[in-house]
Amino acid sequence: MASEYYLGLMAGTSLDAIDCSLVSFEHNQHFKLIHSYSENLSSQDKTKLLSLTKPQDNELELLIEMDVRLGKLFSQACLNTLKEAKFSSHEIMAIGSHGQTIRHFPDGQFKSTLQIGDANIIAETTGITTINDFRRRDMAAGGQGAPLVPPFHAALFQDSNQDRCVVNIGGIANITCLPADSHQSVIGFDTGPGNTLMDLFCQQTLNKPFDKNGDLARTAEVIPDLLSGFLEDKYFSQPYPKSTGREYFGEAWLTNKKRTFPSLFKHENLGILTTLTELTAISISEQINSAIPNAKEVLICGGGAKNNYLLERLSHYLPNKEVLKTDNFGLSAEWVESSAFAWLAMKTVHNQAGNLPTVTGAKHPVILGAIHPGRTKKS
Repeated sequence: MASEYYLGLMAGTSLDAIDCSLVSFEHNQHFKLIHSYSENLSSQDKTKLLSLTKPQDNELELLIEMDVRLGKLFSQACLNTLKEAKFSSHEIMAIGSHGQTIRHFPDGQFKSTLQIGDANIIAETTGITTINDFRRRDMAAGGQGAPLVPPFHAALFQDSNQDRCVVNIGGIANITCLPADSHQSVIGFDTGPGNTLMDLFCQQTLNKPFDKNGDLARTAEVIPDLLSGFLEDKYFSQPYPKSTGREYFGEAWLTNKKRTFPSLFKHENLGILTTLTELTAISISEQINSAIPNAKEVLICGGGAKNNYLLERLSHYLPNKEVLKTDNFGLSAEWVESSAFAWLAMKTVHNQAGNLPTVTGAKHPVILGAIHPGRTKKS
C-alpha cells in the first residue's frame, strides 16, 4: 500500500496559535511528520475567543462570527502548509480538525462539548475531505470526549521494555499512561491546569501573554499557604476517567481564589505566578505517581514543554523518573497534538475506532468525527 497523506489541525486551550501538521501513514501506521506550520492568532481573535469561554451578551452572534472566522483561518493554514511542503490538495486523503474548544461539559445530565471552526468552509476552500467534531460521538457512547490523544501516544511512544507516561501540557494538562505489558490497559485523563492559570495571571497582572521559559516564576518563592489552598481543589482527587477545561480552571477559578485568600493575594505578584507554576507541576506529578508509579520515563509535549522552569519542577517531584521532551523520541513536542488529529482522521477514513474506552470511559470503541466531503480526489 502506498503512503497516505493527511493534515492535522489543532487550536488548543491556550488560545495562542493554529498548528497544522502534514503527515504520512503507510499501512495505516508507520507515522511520519513531513511538514509543520503554525500561525499565531491575532490579539483581536484571541480576545473574542477568550470572551466566548464565559457567558456574555450577544454570545450567539459572536459564536457564529468566530466559527466562520476560524473556518477561514484553518483553511488558510492548510493551504499554507501545502504550499510550503510543495504538496497538492489532490494528494491529501483528509484533514482532521480539532477546532477551538468553547465549552466542555463532560458531566451532568446534558453532557456535551463544543469546538468551532466551520469544517464546511475548510472542505470547500481546500477541496479536501475534512473531519471534525471528534469528541461528541465518544460522549454519546458515555465517555468524557477527552482526552483523545492517548491512542496516538500509545501508537508512537509505547515501549515493551518499560512503563512510560506522556504528558501533554497545553492550557489544560493531560497524561497518558503506557504500560510495558500490552495486556494492561492504556489509561489517560486531564490532570488539571497546564498553562491556563499561569498565562491568565501574566495577562491580567503583568501585562505579558505568558511567562517565557518560566523565567519570571523562577525569580520568586512559592507562597506555601496559597499553594495548599490551591491543592485542596476537589478535581485533583477525583478518580478517572475525568476531563476538564478553561470553564473550570480559568478566570472564574482565579477570581474565586482571590476572594478566598485575599491576604495571600496581596503578596508580590511574581510569588503568585511561582505558586501557580508549582500547582501545575505538583498536580501533574502526583497523578503520574498514582496512576503509573513504575514509569521510568516521562515524555513531555505541548506548549508547556517550552517552560524550562516548569520542567525542572516536574523533575523535582518525579525524582525516580527521567523527564524528557518527545523530541528525543522522534516527534517534536510542538507537533504532537496536531499530528494526533491527522491520525484520528486516518482512523475515521478507514472506519476504525479512534477512542480508548479505558481513557474516556465510553461504553465501547466508536468511529469519531463528522465527515465533510471535499471537492477533489486523491490522484
